Amino acid sequence: MQSRPLLAITLSMVLTMLLLPQTVRAADMTKGRPVAPFTPGIKPGEYVWNPEISPSGPVVIIISLPEQVLYVYRNGVRIGRSTVSSGKTGRHTPTGVFTILQKAVTHTSSLFKGASMPYMERLTWGGVAMHAGYLPGHPASHGCVRLPVEFAKKLYTVTSDGTTVIITDGRSSPGNTTAPGLLFAAAPGDAAPPGGVVWRPEKAPAGQVFIMISSADGAAYVYRNGVEIGRAPVGRLHGIAGSYVFVALANVDAEGRRDWLAVTSVGGTAPVLKDLVKQVRVDPVFLAGTRALVTPGTTLVLTDAPVNTSTRSGTGFNILTTAEVP
Repeated sequence: MQSRPLLAITLSMVLTMLLLPQTVRAADMTKGRPVAPFTPGIKPGEYVWNPEISPSGPVVIIISLPEQVLYVYRNGVRIGRSTVSSGKTGRHTPTGVFTILQKAVTHTSSLFKGASMPYMERLTWGGVAMHAGYLPGHPASHGCVRLPVEFAKKLYTVTSDGTTVIITDGRSSPGNTTAPGLLFAAAPGDAAPPGGVVWRPEKAPAGQVFIMISSADGAAYVYRNGVEIGRAPVGRLHGIAGSYVFVALANVDAEGRRDWLAVTSVGGTAPVLKDLVKQVRVDPVFLAGTRALVTPGTTLVLTDAPVNTSTRSGTGFNILTTAEVP
């Protein structure tokens, strides 16, 4: 029969294991299994990886929480797909538009008792990241997006700091690429809204460019490396309901217009871009400066939400379309 001290120690150890967040060992992580590109209904741990079909160009990652699936696009072509495990009830993974803030092949969580997070790609400074982990077939994390180990390793090779990641609670994957002109129209003789123009590119000489157009504010904002370098009033912003994301691709037509990957992030009826481009008006100096900054990978968000502390979050300028979950 166990002595009372030994029994007390045993019970204490059991309670500790039950109450503290579990530290997943490498042996417990889902290794992953590749499947054919058009396999319908992939199972937990399965993934598709064909980077050779689009060997270069900007990368954008779409994560569908209802589907528990992650999609990888390079220059508008889907090169990968994987099952994931996102945040469980009470620890939901936040939705919205993020950029990768930090990467590390080996990383140990400072929030969850030293949990191992291999191939970590940070999305928020509050602890949300993509990383290799255990995939039980349903949401089970503390807010992170878990990936099969082998897929996480491959994904790590095509991303960089600043890569756009969209987490959505919708089931729709990106639509076809679109060419929304050179951001805005600039019809001569049709004046832009007066005043309020700021253009300070010297505040951030280099880094990833992020453009946000808010119909609620009637304004456009330009960020580089997470720092606001410009803003201007935008006239005639009508017909926008919801938030929409566009990522600039490498393709440029004969007139110098760049192709964009269009992604519906949050609800509403998507505006007709050709009509919108013709109707909106903006200061020509601001327009010219913004156009000059657009390169493959530049992210444009068109939204009916105001730009304030609820849409911005920390270093790297994370656009959130719902409340952030730590």
